[in-house]
Amino acid sequence: MNKLLKEKISESLSSVLPIVIIVLLISVLVVPVDTGTMIVFLVGAILLIIGMGLFTLGADISMTPIGEGIGIQFSKSKNIKMIALLAFLIGIIITVAEPDLQVLVKQVPSIPDMVLVLTVAVGVGVFLLMAVLRTFFKWSLSKMLILCYGIVFILAFFVPKEFLAVAFDSGGVTTGPITVPFIMALGIGLTSLRSDKGSQDDSFGLVALSSIGPILAVLILGVCYNPQGVAYTNYISHDVITTQDVAKLFFKELPTYIGEVLIAIVPLFLMFILFQFIAKRFKKGQIGKMVIGYLYTFLGLVLFLVGVNVGFIPVGYLMGSEIGASNIPWILIPLGLIIGYYVVKAEPAVHILNKQVEEVTKGTIPQKAMQLCLSIGVAISLGISMIRILTGISILWFLIPGYVIALLLTFKVPKIFTGIAFDSGGVASGPMTSTFILPFAIGACEGVGGNVLLDAFGVVAMVAMTPLIVIQIMGLIFQYKTAKMEAENMGEDTLLLDDDIIDIEEDLDDERDNDQNET
Repeated sequence: MNKLLKEKISESLSSVLPIVIIVLLISVLVVPVDTGTMIVFLVGAILLIIGMGLFTLGADISMTPIGEGIGIQFSKSKNIKMIALLAFLIGIIITVAEPDLQVLVKQVPSIPDMVLVLTVAVGVGVFLLMAVLRTFFKWSLSKMLILCYGIVFILAFFVPKEFLAVAFDSGGVTTGPITVPFIMALGIGLTSLRSDKGSQDDSFGLVALSSIGPILAVLILGVCYNPQGVAYTNYISHDVITTQDVAKLFFKELPTYIGEVLIAIVPLFLMFILFQFIAKRFKKGQIGKMVIGYLYTFLGLVLFLVGVNVGFIPVGYLMGSEIGASNIPWILIPLGLIIGYYVVKAEPAVHILNKQVEEVTKGTIPQKAMQLCLSIGVAISLGISMIRILTGISILWFLIPGYVIALLLTFKVPKIFTGIAFDSGGVASGPMTSTFILPFAIGACEGVGGNVLLDAFGVVAMVAMTPLIVIQIMGLIFQYKTAKMEAENMGEDTLLLDDDIIDIEEDLDDERDNDQNET
């Protein structure tokens, strides 16, 4: 276990270190940051590294097995109605448990918190139900995505423009570190007993459909409530002077995030106990290991959330606002590209996605290729988001063409890449996006004098969109290379066959000559 933990923390260090270096360089070359704020940021980075290592290890040995176990039990059952009901309830439970959802709730004071939480949870529950049924009835993922996103964009024209970006952002924040590992494992479990050709393709796509549910549900809520009073959190830097002040700051926030993570973990743990009581799937040794995994997950997520919320938010907001108000606000675009390329590597759920993709495809799609494509996609999305902040262009001018391209690509790429691509959109827009990129965008928008609700919000939606295109382009390249290799192999086989025929003909000629000589 210690060896595995060291490996996970080493992976976390390699993911987070580039962001720390970028922030340090910006603080020296572009935006001076006071020593207290920088110390808070560095302490937050250390907590983030340790927390992400513990979380990914805990998810591997707890949430992934239980998700796969439930998926396998679903695939064995013949009671479709019961499966649909359980999928709906699971969707609600894991969504209410998602810490990132609290970020969304605080942005919409004109709607009661519980109303918004339940609306989003029901949205995820309904679409997780649809995703599970898709694997049973082998419905086309491409057609489902086109239909659902078509409804989403039609509704978008009836929602107040101040509320539109927040609604699209909701699809990203609800597919966070708790939801993604469980849902992805559920998909793998659902198709693990199938031996047909499409089983591998159908193991992905559950996160993709589940992330549409919140967008659609919140848009419908926006039409009903007409919430003109959408607001945002004004991030304030921490006033710290001594190292003791830094310690007090983190310890002060610790109980808040312990409570949030308990709310997230306890329902999943109870679900595990209930499932084990009914199915009796795991042995005593496995149960003990999974309990330890839940403890790792709990501790890791607490440290991660404290680190990013306390350490990263003030720095992100400060840097964005200072650069936006400077004489060179255009530098936001290249900075957005650089930050986007590296920040996605620090998302805990991204590591889980990349690993599961490599395992399911048996190494055909390696983790490095997935990570590269996700980094490119998020870099592009942040570059575009900075352009929006500087110009005030409506987000629909990017989302509509982007999703049209992504949906058209679904008819050209192998099906498995469609599921992976649309899953990756939800995975990429995790807690690092809401606690570093969003404050950076809000600060930049305030600095240039833009409208925060119209121009800064929507950055999560952009981060969720661009990987859909980039991963599918990777699928096209993969398809082309595979076809080329097959063609080359066939050519080599033909040449070998021709050589064999020539050898046989030469042997026959030699035999004839020998017979004639003997005669």
